[in-house]
Amino acid sequence: MDRMTAMETFVRVIECGSFSAAARQLSVGQPAVSKSIAQLEARLGVRLLARSTRGLSPTEAGQRFYERARRAIEEADEAEVAARGSAAGLSGRLRVCAAVTFARLHIVPHLKRFLVQHPELQIDIVLDDRQVDMLEAGIDVALRMGNLADSDMTARKIGHSPRRVLGTPAYFAEAGIPRVPADLARHQAVVYDQGQHTAWTFQHGSTESAIAITGRVRVSAAEGLRAAVLADLGVCIASEWMFAPELATGAVVPVLPGWTLAPVDLWAVFPAGRMASAKARAFVAFVEQLLAPAGGQAADSERGASDRRAAVDE
Repeated sequence: MDRMTAMETFVRVIECGSFSAAARQLSVGQPAVSKSIAQLEARLGVRLLARSTRGLSPTEAGQRFYERARRAIEEADEAEVAARGSAAGLSGRLRVCAAVTFARLHIVPHLKRFLVQHPELQIDIVLDDRQVDMLEAGIDVALRMGNLADSDMTARKIGHSPRRVLGTPAYFAEAGIPRVPADLARHQAVVYDQGQHTAWTFQHGSTESAIAITGRVRVSAAEGLRAAVLADLGVCIASEWMFAPELATGAVVPVLPGWTLAPVDLWAVFPAGRMASAKARAFVAFVEQLLAPAGGQAADSERGASDRRAAVDE
């Protein structure tokens, strides 16, 4: 195993916290990872990892080596991109994390175009509606929606989507169409139980109306929310992204025209303490381009103001 591969293996072990997790991310067997670390320690003549019943942790020498190895890997990736030139494709493996429904509807159907541009690139897409530990999962960039809280993470807003009160024509034919937000108190709502508010403030010009939505059905994933609404179980408050196909066909319709809710923002989030790789930056730019034609969500004028160090509070 060459020196760079050994460094990459060691960095992945530190960030994953175990040989087995690193092996899964590297798509190799655990014995190969163990052997690589043993050979690296033998070559350097120092112990890099302390092993205990609680797992692995870097020794003082291991921490120093990790910080320099990670920086060397990042610089090597950037040097390769510079040598290839802007017209050349990217290579290696990119690990992306995104919410299940958003990726299924808005990323995966268009992914072939990105892969054609970069034929030597492999992409792992980790789909999870929950907030994933990016270092433990080896994520290069996460696409997250929601409000941001201060953190060591680096994040940039790359899009936004209006929120709407949505339901099926069949549901509204049975329950009636709400004309003002207060009417929602008489409706069944399907609640997305993923840290979503149940009290919402609507605006209509200078008028505000606060309403708490209630319902007999709560779901913990966006796919469940979609299924429940499409089964005529009630209304929901969701982004247009979540029901884009059904809004286009009329299978789901918005109500309360003129009343607006705060939009939902999409952020590209990068791991703490790590320079965003050229692969991650290229993928984020690709997603921005995908979203922009749908309503100009990714405006260049917003980029500088939207760059911040943050993690998503979902």
